[in-house]
Amino acid sequence: MAKLDETLTMLKDLTDAKGIPGNEKEARDVMEGYIKPYADEVYTDNLGSLIAKKTGDENGPKIMVAGHLDEVGFMVTRIDDKGFIYFQTVGGWWSQVMLAQRVTIMSSKGDVTGIIGSKPPHILSQEARKKPVEIKDMFIDIGASSKEEAHEFGVRPGDSIVPYFEFTQLKNEKMLLAKAWDNRIGCAIAIEVLKQLKDESHPNIVYGVGTIQEEVGLRGARTSAHAIKPDIGFGVDVGIAGDMPGVSDHEADSKLGKGPQIVLYDASMVSHKGVRDLIVDTADEHNIPYQYASMAGGGTDSGSIHLTANGVPSLSITVATRYIHSHAAILHRDDFENAVKLIVEAIKKLDSEKVKEIFLA
Repeated sequence: MAKLDETLTMLKDLTDAKGIPGNEKEARDVMEGYIKPYADEVYTDNLGSLIAKKTGDENGPKIMVAGHLDEVGFMVTRIDDKGFIYFQTVGGWWSQVMLAQRVTIMSSKGDVTGIIGSKPPHILSQEARKKPVEIKDMFIDIGASSKEEAHEFGVRPGDSIVPYFEFTQLKNEKMLLAKAWDNRIGCAIAIEVLKQLKDESHPNIVYGVGTIQEEVGLRGARTSAHAIKPDIGFGVDVGIAGDMPGVSDHEADSKLGKGPQIVLYDASMVSHKGVRDLIVDTADEHNIPYQYASMAGGGTDSGSIHLTANGVPSLSITVATRYIHSHAAILHRDDFENAVKLIVEAIKKLDSEKVKEIFLA
């Protein structure tokens, strides 16, 4: 693999970090290390969402740019007498992408490697072989011979279980393969927005946020937005890519490398018309490519942000990604960079007058 530049090193550090809902500390520490040099103040809310504040005009509106720290994973629920681990999914999983995959259990004595297993097909009936294995019939093998040995390894109920995958640049070096793009790419966007505003004047206060527990109900976005009380919100996340075999344009028409997605509608929010118009106009003005997206199911942190206090005009800007909610996903570096550029240019316009105009849109 080619030597990683500064941006790719950040993306690798963010995605390699382990953090499922309820245990985001490792990912939060990585994000804090990267965002701190560009912020005036960094703090957490009481549940653990990271908030980095950068003041342009202290009397200007508050702009929140939020990615979530957590990734989908599992939790240890039981260890049987033979040392096999049973688990609960934390976040949405499809059983067909789980079997025979390597995982890391974050135990009290450090990381423990395991593999997701099930009964071998050789001893199943013909009928059973044709059906996907259900999650309830899976277990994790950590090489322990008994419950006592698993305890000696430091494993106990409640421990986080994280997919294992190393950040990889594909042959086309702009195509990046990693675990946890959902949603360390959003955290990276928040970091990079503050970085690009470092020596720029902007007529507002910008908050780069890494929220917790998005995958189990947009929870950290709710508490961090209460702490910030923003005037405008941007949820930054991954979106569905449609440029693969078997997916019709009707189901998903976004393509990797063709620009960030402007989300019109999802199950958590109808995007705010005023913010949407601002973003589309900004993209057109600066020749930044973009794609429209809508999803009947699923949501982003904007779903919680826009319902804070008496309402926060919000929009989700996402990066088209293949194979989300699995051990590894692919996205395109240009989409990340254009998402950052688009948000930075929009922030420069968001003075008090523009925000008043948005409220009335």
